[in-house]
Amino acid sequence: MSDLLPLTIETIWAILNEEIDDATVNQLVWQCLGYRCDGNGMWNNAHVPEEWREEYPQPPDFIESRPATVKLTRSIPQENKQLLKEKLGFKGYKIGEFGPRQTRRATAANWLMSYMVDGGC
Repeated sequence: MSDLLPLTIETIWAILNEEIDDATVNQLVWQCLGYRCDGNGMWNNAHVPEEWREEYPQPPDFIESRPATVKLTRSIPQENKQLLKEKLGFKGYKIGEFGPRQTRRATAANWLMSYMVDGGC
């Protein structure tokens, strides 16, 4: 995962605009949560917060798993819940033009933005 995109405003927009594939979105969140993969595909969760490590010893697929995305949403501090709107001017997706996948990508983008704002990078 060392070749991941840098966590920047441009990266957040690329997530929202679906210019980055789902696997990369997951990897960005996993990296920030503390999951590390060795060269043999084995996961180390020693740096993952306990509340995540207990429920998800292996990194979850946030795009496919509603429960994991709900947990991600709940872990965003209240003051950071509207960062996409407040900092980026993101107006959301238009009715009829989005589904669960886009909603989960927006949740990941908002969580990553919160991570950035709170000094995670």
